[in-house]
Amino acid sequence: MKQRYRYLGALLFLAACSVKSTVFDQLSYFYKPVSFPVLAHDSTAVFFDSLSSRMVRWKKADVFNPAAIVRNDSIYVLSRCEDNPAAALGGRTSRIGISSSTDGIHFYSYPQPVLYPAKDDFQSFDYPGGCEDPRIVETPEGSYVMAYTSWNDQVPRLSIAWSKDLFHWQKKGPAFAKAYEHRFLDTASKSASMVTAMVNGKPVLAKIAGKYWMYWGEHFVNLAWSENLSDWYPLLDPDGHLKKIMQTRAHYFDSDLVECGPPALITDRGVMLIYNGKNANQVAQADPMLPRGTYSVGRVFFDPKNLQTILIRSDGPFLKPTLPHELSGQYAAGTTFAEGLVFYKEKWWLYYGTADSYVGVAISK
Repeated sequence: MKQRYRYLGALLFLAACSVKSTVFDQLSYFYKPVSFPVLAHDSTAVFFDSLSSRMVRWKKADVFNPAAIVRNDSIYVLSRCEDNPAAALGGRTSRIGISSSTDGIHFYSYPQPVLYPAKDDFQSFDYPGGCEDPRIVETPEGSYVMAYTSWNDQVPRLSIAWSKDLFHWQKKGPAFAKAYEHRFLDTASKSASMVTAMVNGKPVLAKIAGKYWMYWGEHFVNLAWSENLSDWYPLLDPDGHLKKIMQTRAHYFDSDLVECGPPALITDRGVMLIYNGKNANQVAQADPMLPRGTYSVGRVFFDPKNLQTILIRSDGPFLKPTLPHELSGQYAAGTTFAEGLVFYKEKWWLYYGTADSYVGVAISK
């Protein structure tokens, strides 16, 4: 199996190399095309919440942490939307809304959320905190898989949902519910970046050795595999604990957290994982070049022949808070938190949350 893993990984790597080199070269440089957020809160949007039996202003507080996908010549962004601005950070209910754009900057936002806590089999996982921080991938057959955080105010759980049109989603429940006899069902998990490859000009889910793979985690990065995209199995170390394939680094931008960002992508340099690093609050651990507590965005490349092996890891962030809406809001220490990456009109578009309050965009040069 190990030999086959390496062989198929090499084939995927060669396939990536056959993509026009400029497509991957563009991933090295991003700029912010506008100084304003592309999505923000909306106090006029209302939704009937079946759990409380009342109308709620479901995106009155904040709109942030976006996933992104291209469909029918438009960019669709699915964002985490919070309802109650009076509640403290982490004390609101999140629902996932959808917006579309033909220029990547100006969006039409649909009036109803597409994924939210409801009276269903997953209420105990999703409520009252809600459905948070989506990442979306397209399957080779044209369906969509979302990895998101179910938050019941007790344990955050990485969960999975499926859709054929981005608007109607079928929840599959916690990703690790079945793994190792339910051992990790009640263990905190979040932030999944499934491995994709460029197919016909867009990232599409890729198999290696007959399995799908995803990087996930925030305090450290783990790797998990699946055969059906709903049930996932995290890698374990020799002692049976979750395997830490990438960890925080003292005195770097990721000294406090390493949290997975958009779907990983097989490139000519390796499997690229864009990730979000948080700078430590302690002077002895923090990167002195960034304000303490800042979230910024870096990248790491893994070996396509062994997805656990780091080839290149950035010393500093390629995206960090500089604009007013990135330095204010719920999280005033400063936040650029990337979750959505698409290739559209011959450019890469990176969508990110700003200060847990808005959605921003950066474009490849």
